[in-house]
Amino acid sequence: MSGEGLLVILVVGLIAGWLAGHLVRGTGYGLIADMCIGIVGALIGSWLLPRLGIHLGAGVVAAIVSATIGAVLLLLVLRLVSRQRRW
Repeated sequence: MSGEGLLVILVVGLIAGWLAGHLVRGTGYGLIADMCIGIVGALIGSWLLPRLGIHLGAGVVAAIVSATIGAVLLLLVLRLVSRQRRW
């Protein structure tokens, strides 16, 4: 990955984290943590979706959708892990 590609993933991740925070209700992580989760979700989405054979196309909108999918998956996994710890 080039430096420009990583920068795009970080910016898109910030947007995706905000979107994922609104899509997955009840996580309670807050705005800053949701943005950090969005950045990690962007990395997950850019890695996982092509491996599954899902290609959304090129462009910023496709990158935001891919990152949002990765962030939502990460938020759901974090929700499952945090629920198991409460038991």
